[in-house]
Amino acid sequence: MNPTKPNYTLPVVLVTSLFFLWGLAYGLLDVLNKHFQETLNITKQRSTLLQAAYFGAYFLVALPAGLFMQRMGYRKGIIAGLILYTLGAVLFYPAAEDSNFSFFLLAVFILASGLTFLETAANPYITVLGNPESSEFRLNLSQSFNGVGSFIGPIIGGALFFGRSDGLDSGLGSVKTVYLVIAAIVFLVALLFIFTSMPEVKEEELVRDKKQYGGKSLFHHRHFVWAVVTQFFYVAAQVGIAALFINYCTEKKLDITNERAAYFLSGGLLLFTLGRFAGTAIMRWVAPNRLLAIYATTNIALCAAVIWVGGMLSVYALMSIFFFESIMFPTIFALGLKDLGHNTKKAASFIIMSIVGGALVPYIMGSIAQAKSTSFSYIIPLICFVVVLLFALTGYKTKMYEQKILPDPKAQGRPGFNPSI
Repeated sequence: MNPTKPNYTLPVVLVTSLFFLWGLAYGLLDVLNKHFQETLNITKQRSTLLQAAYFGAYFLVALPAGLFMQRMGYRKGIIAGLILYTLGAVLFYPAAEDSNFSFFLLAVFILASGLTFLETAANPYITVLGNPESSEFRLNLSQSFNGVGSFIGPIIGGALFFGRSDGLDSGLGSVKTVYLVIAAIVFLVALLFIFTSMPEVKEEELVRDKKQYGGKSLFHHRHFVWAVVTQFFYVAAQVGIAALFINYCTEKKLDITNERAAYFLSGGLLLFTLGRFAGTAIMRWVAPNRLLAIYATTNIALCAAVIWVGGMLSVYALMSIFFFESIMFPTIFALGLKDLGHNTKKAASFIIMSIVGGALVPYIMGSIAQAKSTSFSYIIPLICFVVVLLFALTGYKTKMYEQKILPDPKAQGRPGFNPSI
């Protein structure tokens, strides 16, 4: 007789809440950038050190986080991440009291270190909390709430950080209030994880061909290496597109003000959030790699329109890119972790490290924008989406698929697909 399948509903709900929490932190980041320029009287160049501290934490902490979870498990890794997140948020209070930008950088780094633990744990944990054949669906569903947090973050920051007329102390006072509230919420979530029984899934039990995959070195997995490279380019495209969005709109000679351009950016983020939910639903009928290929092809065409088409049509094309970006990160992540067994936690840390593309490649876009034009700088995201397309067409395939040990992966996610074959 088959043993009773475990019920993962509560663990999935709790882990999904983490996606919202780090989406909220990311959504506030760009708002802080502009706010500190005004309240701390720092240059635009110096304010971008916030992004460097944020993404630098991902690069430096991801591998230690993966090693920690390989020894201690997902649950303890999540709790460690929530504690670091809480500590970083609390440190915003003394940083604001001192009006010290360097102190803020330290707070952001510690907060982002916590987020690194959460992402390194939550992304793979969701993929193994259930049937391996539906891992991409679960991860995209959870990542949809990350989009909700990213959308709400700028709204909270815009309402509380800007438009104040009561001076520097009040401006930083709003920062203190927001981050103390965030710290309290995150700490309560940490308590939930401490006092809730969470399953510690053994990934090796989910591998579909243990004989072939059991002793294989991590970097011998072709699809995993492809996923690391592809995630680097995808995150580079996502961050670069958003970073120069307002510049693009205001430089098109369409009488678009900074304020109106910011509204267009909010619209793009809303499309991103809606795209996550829509893409998750579509994956019930379309194989994840095929949907990824369709979306990558669409974004290549949209980037071409952003570069070479004029008028408002180009602005709408730029906004539309956000919708078709929506499923890329979680789908690349889930496909890259297929059948890695005991290497899953370590593999997740390497894929998270590739987020550093968001810190490095946008600088190249900025250089092109300064030397030539902001429009032409979007040639970089276009190239990045070509890499995503190649991964969706061939890079995602595991060795088992190439040797035809398993049924055609394109059947995955469709009605009638039998994962027990």
